[in-house]
Amino acid sequence: MKKIIRQILTSRVYEAAIETSLDEAVALSLQTENTILLKREDQQPVFSFKIRGAYNRISQLSNKERAKGVITASAGNHAQGVVFSARRLGIRSVIVMPVTTPQIKVDAVKGYGGEVVLYGNNYSEAAEHAAVLKRSSGLTYIPPFDDELVIAGQGTVGDELLRQNPGQLDCVFVPVGGGGLIAGVAAYIKNLRPKVKIIGVEPFDSDAMARSLEAGKRITLPSVGVFADGVAVKTVGRQTFKLCRQYVDDIIRVNTDELCSGIKAIYQATRSIVEPAGALGITGLLKYIKTTGCKQKTLIAINSGANMNFERLRYVAERTLVGEQQEALFAVTITEKPGSLKRFCHDMVGDRNITEFNYRLASRQKAHIFVGISITNEAERYTFSERLTAAGYDNLDLTENDLAKTHIRYMVGGKSPVVRNERLFRFWFPETPGALVRFLDATRGNHNISLFHYRTQGGDFGRVLIGLECPEKKSGKLERRLDALGYRYREETDNSAYSLFL
Repeated sequence: MKKIIRQILTSRVYEAAIETSLDEAVALSLQTENTILLKREDQQPVFSFKIRGAYNRISQLSNKERAKGVITASAGNHAQGVVFSARRLGIRSVIVMPVTTPQIKVDAVKGYGGEVVLYGNNYSEAAEHAAVLKRSSGLTYIPPFDDELVIAGQGTVGDELLRQNPGQLDCVFVPVGGGGLIAGVAAYIKNLRPKVKIIGVEPFDSDAMARSLEAGKRITLPSVGVFADGVAVKTVGRQTFKLCRQYVDDIIRVNTDELCSGIKAIYQATRSIVEPAGALGITGLLKYIKTTGCKQKTLIAINSGANMNFERLRYVAERTLVGEQQEALFAVTITEKPGSLKRFCHDMVGDRNITEFNYRLASRQKAHIFVGISITNEAERYTFSERLTAAGYDNLDLTENDLAKTHIRYMVGGKSPVVRNERLFRFWFPETPGALVRFLDATRGNHNISLFHYRTQGGDFGRVLIGLECPEKKSGKLERRLDALGYRYREETDNSAYSLFL
């Protein structure tokens, strides 16, 4: 092990990389009664730690190897680390990327001076083609993780951690993909401070290292998840696995909802937005605190990268409330008769905020509603379901149903064969408890609700779409009642999208 420690201490990474800060997440520290520190690898020139290993490997090529150039296969942070390092050293770089790679990533690699070759539909096919090009061109392949110089470059993160935090240190939480980062960090810290726990964090759907350590041999996953694409590795490295077996204390697995909450936690602490893989460290850290109940500990999470596609933020925001156990989702069956919706909201929901409400009239006997409610903890989910059952409401807890959260919630509705004389309105409800009940009071009488869709937007007002069966002609009576309510609204009955889909 003296060799890897020497390689870490003599690494040339700082010719390209920077020493990133170690920042305290003050609010989280106070909330959990621990000292929580974030290692900010999102501050690197390419917004991830990958520049360390790539530069350390490329900087030590021979003159002959430099003259021919380097090649790698990657659709993410490793590619940017390689091309940035190669440009800094004046070396040609070729990056093989799947044809499915988002254009933003292709443009980023080209922007750093890399030559992009698009090949295959996934990373494995791209890597196979890179191997072919390597043999035919004489280019040097730069591995993403399974190389001792790459591991040593990533290990400089561990050196910085100990220098920046020389006092109490109990646990370090490290994102795990192929294992390069955790192997380098663990080897360095365990040799200098063996009592510090090194804990890896992986998604449940990309847990190759956890399964390999459990089996005592490297395991190849049949498939990997796509959300935390930065750690979507089917097989971990031989060298990284060996080092992890020797030095890593534990691996924590997290789900997508928890990971979205981790992204939010980092944003609240730093006002920076990390990619899903970059939030694994803090997500595992928070799960560790919840599981162990630890207090007065010093815990460090490595923010490994911040190459987030902006379009993903909507999905992250949607899943965060469930990940924080602040929202529960239910399918509830109610009788289809006047006042049943109001009774459900008044008697069952009570003072809780409704976060989402989807309903479309389907028959004259029963109605199925998709409802989200605010909760304060997981136990409240089960209590709410028990209350519904006791009151005679058939219900299904969908909080952990990924199909429901990803698709079904947006597909509730459609054209109804039984609706008559429907008028459609858009409302802006104030985000306060009781706003829905006040609306139902204002529309009570012979105006049956035939459609209802609401989703909190995180602002002062919620946007609501409502259909009302109005047997009377437009006399202005309904409008007067709505005007008296004081909520901003707009009729959309003549909207072409309504006629097409609803």
